[in-house]
Amino acid sequence: MGTQQEKDELYALDISGVEWQHAPGAPEEERVEIAQLPGGGMAMRNSADPGTVLRYTAAEWEAFVLGARDGEFDLER
Repeated sequence: MGTQQEKDELYALDISGVEWQHAPGAPEEERVEIAQLPGGGMAMRNSADPGTVLRYTAAEWEAFVLGARDGEFDLER
């Protein structure tokens, strides 16, 4: 998806001022939070461990969202 240079640039960004969002009603002590990054990238973290942040290029995030919509991550029962 993203090139190594894109990933390196994404992880070099200072994201201390980003606005984190979460789903309404999610329990505060442990919820998934996302933030938009410059250039269309996205960041994701768990509120229980806010120091660990995953960063995705715009292409990676789009692939994830489309996969979720298509049911690629649904658990088989």
